[in-house]
Amino acid sequence: MSDNDSKKPTGDAQPPPKGAPTDTPAAKIGPEPSNPPAAPKADTPPVAHSSTTPPKPPAPPAGGPPKPPPPKNPGFVTCTVDGREVVVKPGTNMIDAAKSVGSEIPYYCYHPRLSIAANCRICLVEASNAPKMVPACQTPLAEGQVINTTSPKVKEQRRAVMEFLLLNHPVDCSICDQAGECKLQDYYMKYDYRPSRLEGGKALKNKRKVLGPRVVLDQERCILCTRCVRFMNEIPKEPQLGVFGRGSHERIDVFPGNELSSNYSLNTVDVCPVGALLSRDFRFRARAWFLSATPSVCTGCSRGCAIYADWMSQDTYRYRPRENEAINKSWMCDQGRLSYKSLNLGRVLSASVGRRATQPKDTAQPVLSRVEAAKAAAQALQPLAKSAKLAVLASPLVSNEDLLAGLSFAKATLGIQDVYVGGRPQGDADHFLMTADKNPNRKGLELIARGLGLTLKPFEDLTAAIRSGKVKALYALGTEVPSSEEAFAQVAAQLEVFVAQALTESAVTAQATVLLPASAHIEDEGSFVQQDGIVQRFRKAYPSKGEAVPHWRWSSEISRALGGTQAWNSARDVFRELAAQVTEFASFNWDQASPPDREKPGINPLPTGADGRPAGYREFGTPRVRGI
Repeated sequence: MSDNDSKKPTGDAQPPPKGAPTDTPAAKIGPEPSNPPAAPKADTPPVAHSSTTPPKPPAPPAGGPPKPPPPKNPGFVTCTVDGREVVVKPGTNMIDAAKSVGSEIPYYCYHPRLSIAANCRICLVEASNAPKMVPACQTPLAEGQVINTTSPKVKEQRRAVMEFLLLNHPVDCSICDQAGECKLQDYYMKYDYRPSRLEGGKALKNKRKVLGPRVVLDQERCILCTRCVRFMNEIPKEPQLGVFGRGSHERIDVFPGNELSSNYSLNTVDVCPVGALLSRDFRFRARAWFLSATPSVCTGCSRGCAIYADWMSQDTYRYRPRENEAINKSWMCDQGRLSYKSLNLGRVLSASVGRRATQPKDTAQPVLSRVEAAKAAAQALQPLAKSAKLAVLASPLVSNEDLLAGLSFAKATLGIQDVYVGGRPQGDADHFLMTADKNPNRKGLELIARGLGLTLKPFEDLTAAIRSGKVKALYALGTEVPSSEEAFAQVAAQLEVFVAQALTESAVTAQATVLLPASAHIEDEGSFVQQDGIVQRFRKAYPSKGEAVPHWRWSSEISRALGGTQAWNSARDVFRELAAQVTEFASFNWDQASPPDREKPGINPLPTGADGRPAGYREFGTPRVRGI
């Protein structure tokens, strides 16, 4: 008996000795019984009596079993996905690792910002250290692991899951708002693409379950991925949804006696991978492949959530959240989502001279060209320039570029040292994203005023100054006011000159002696400074409506009409020339901070901020009128 005979097996795989006939341990001689009797325990195995006994493997080194080899990249996990080496941080799941080398693992229930459910089962893959397929969303990578996401076994599993999910799914694609953005459509064409084998009727559920004031649910389309339930439980921490029933009758619903009333309810529409949860505001309004997407910033409050603005022709149809780890991650509030409506309704579309509040409603207003309107504004302001009777009202809703141009013009040409702050009134805040300050660029106004050496004064002081007769003329960069519009309109009626650059019609704009139509932020490039001091760029979506132009262009043209030399051709020129006066803008690179409007040259889908669902056909550049 050799020394090796007294060694107990360690369970570690050992390489076969040189010269062995097979790659497996020594072959057994004779048939093995299906239920062999248990051998008696012994401290040492019996001595072999047959000369045909195969040679024993070499003894392991002294001191116990061999240690596993050190990691190839210390501090990281190195593995192989579809033949390509991947180096990732410990704890990274297979979906994210495969994506880094260009391998796509399909998924429904997984979301990078939610807990793992692993209930859709379409992400199963083969792993070298597991006897069965494992869910890629739930399984972290191990050192030296080999993963196969394209084997026939994996492909058949995906096809089977798709067939199961579509057994009772209604064929609603022709009327479904999710068409063009639906993972069921994409994965069906990629992994299944077969007719249904179901014999008999489908399971019927509620087709129009109104969950709350902003969300409606089609329970027949739901695949029970539970993303919406996990989102409400984990992100806003308002558990208003649950899974009810068993088997084929299982469904998503609100708890009895409650409704989905959260200010973040529309995020459930974003995370839904199919057309089950729908926005009541956007429902049946536009097809995804007709919409174009532009990276922008929400102007609903001072949080400044990063968004995509989806538009067609010259109308905005919806806001969607865009990934921004420092501000809103993948979410936004419902109030901010619905703030897009002010871009479409009640806009000031043409310039006018004379107070419309004192004229009959059926009186036709003269149509002024942009040059004529700028001259009229200059002639009205010139007699009171550089006097105490002229004041400037600045709105914290306009961009940094508009404020830089407008306040520089007010200081250099109009001789203004004090600026009154307008803007929206304070509103409600919540525990997550929404802030009480409903002005997206109040921080930017403060920084620019300090950089230009101007003093900011509260809006109440302006009202008192007009009533006392100290202020006879007003130049307004935006007509939003933090008090009642009707009350301020009565005060503004006392002004001799009121030049207003306005976005929307209101009681205040009706009192303007010279009204100039201004572009919305979605109609020009620029930047905002949100409440924490983060400067964000936004891109231009479509040309301005009517005769509107940006605030900075009106300031430039009025300045030239008064003998100034400003000649800016774009918001970029304004920032490059004037931003040096603001210390906080010194480190901000206006060009490099611009969010990409496409992934690569050409027309291709933009990813959503939440989970990478394809966003349908996207059009870039000047919109085309399609006649619909």
